[in-house]
Amino acid sequence: MARIKVLLAIALFIVALPTVGSAKDVPISAFKGDWRGNAISENNVSVNFPITSRDIDVDIRPDAAGGFNITWRTLLRQKGNPSSPKEVLKETTLTFVITDKPGVWKDSKGGDVYAGDTVSWAQIRKQTLTIYVMAMSDTGDYDMQVYKRTLTGLNMELEFTAIRDGAIRRTARGRLILHSK
Repeated sequence: MARIKVLLAIALFIVALPTVGSAKDVPISAFKGDWRGNAISENNVSVNFPITSRDIDVDIRPDAAGGFNITWRTLLRQKGNPSSPKEVLKETTLTFVITDKPGVWKDSKGGDVYAGDTVSWAQIRKQTLTIYVMAMSDTGDYDMQVYKRTLTGLNMELEFTAIRDGAIRRTARGRLILHSK
């Protein structure tokens, strides 16, 4: 009986070991590369396009100072005729610099939300790089976009949420594959 308990304890330790090891935050360099894939977007704003497909490109380049540049391109299909949607390419590039908080970066532009600029920051928790982009309207309402990019073996899972004053307007989920380092 004691032998079974010892074997069970060893087995539990071995099973738990990968979990303990992966609980640490990965460095920004783990996200380096050109990632490509697609996502499905759901929204409660458009009656004609409640679910759409998006092609996504994400390029992440860490720098020597500990920051990183990120460019993401999204080919949207959410306007025009639902049977033949108009394609619109949107591109965003941000440069993040390190802060005194571990695993947290701020946008190098340091926008003024009161002047109509966006404010952005990033964080890494375990294997997820999250980027927050916030803007304020002239009436004081806020728009927040949250991009979660999680490393899962050879892939990157994307989870996007667009929020306006606490209400979720749009979500997207997809998978990207590393195209090149």
